[in-house]
Formats: sequence, C-alpha cells, structure tokens
Amino acid sequence: MLFSSLAIPGGPRLAGFLLSMGLSLGASAATDALVEPQNLIVDRSLSAEQASASILAARRYDTFWHTGNETFAREALAPTFIDKTPPAGRKQGPEGPLLASRAFRQAVPDLTCTVEQMLVVGDRVVVHLRFRGHFSGTFDQLKGQGQAVEFIATDIYQVEQGKIVANWHIEDNLTLFKQLGAL
Repeated sequence: MLFSSLAIPGGPRLAGFLLSMGLSLGASAATDALVEPQNLIVDRSLSAEQASASILAARRYDTFWHTGNETFAREALAPTFIDKTPPAGRKQGPEGPLLASRAFRQAVPDLTCTVEQMLVVGDRVVVHLRFRGHFSGTFDQLKGQGQAVEFIATDIYQVEQGKIVANWHIEDNLTLFKQLGAL
C-alpha cells in the first residue's frame, strides 16, 4: 500500500513538530510524562485530530508499559478493549494487560520500555518496543539473580475515538525466556 507519510524524529522535538503541524496531544498535565517515540511516521492523509488522538492513545499505553502506572493504561484503553493475540489464560478487556504488567513486574521490577518506532496509518498505530530491566524477582518457579533482560515486541493498536479498542502483539519470548533461564 502506498501512502504519503512524514517521518518525524522523536525526542524533545516531537511536541514542537506536532504543534507546527497543527496536531495537539491534549491539555493533560500528564502529557509531559509520556514516553516519546524515537521515530514517528504519520500518514499525511490523516486529519490532525485523528493523528493526534491515535498518537496520544499509543503514548499513554506505551507509558503504562514503561512505568507500570495503570492510570496510563486506563486512559488509553477502551472499556471494550480486545487483545487479539492473548497468551493462554489472559483475561480480556483492560484488566488483562493490567494483570500481565503486575505479574511481569514481580519478576522484573525495574522494567522500562522505549518506543523505537511508531507508525500511524488509518485507524492503526504500529509500535516497535524495546523492554529492559533486571530479573530480580520471581517468574513461575524461577528466582532471578539480578541478570539483565532485554527483548523486543511489536504491537498493532486499533484506535477509535482516541482509545485503543484492539491490540495485536508479538514479543520475542525466545530471547526473554533464555535470559530468564526458563529455556
């Protein structure tokens, strides 16, 4: 599919760029605390309102994964949120990711998440994420020894009316499980 896109460097210049394009991330005081994508590509055919709403929802959800602060997930996810690729046993709705984050943070309490790339196209936002931390807690029957963990994930968010209504995701679990000593 060919479309006109605009590549935007992330970091501190993101807010200035968005403002110059007439895009706004809203007046929330928490906006300053949101993670910023290192690279942002936005489909130019999107309205400024649609693009900024999608970016804000994605940044809120990614900040939830970065910090563990559930307020960000609750702001990002629609009440009818559906995980399209849930692991076995994961609860549907917004509660599913909240429970997953709590459980994983018991294993890796200092978990952080950077957004290496964010692509905004139509009603979808694709993010390439990198997770880092130290396995100092417990994971299933395993006890961490403080070893570093680093793995990637790719998520596709479907955004409607400024909320993520669906998510397709894949994590590099092979790398993660090797680092945890589970394989």
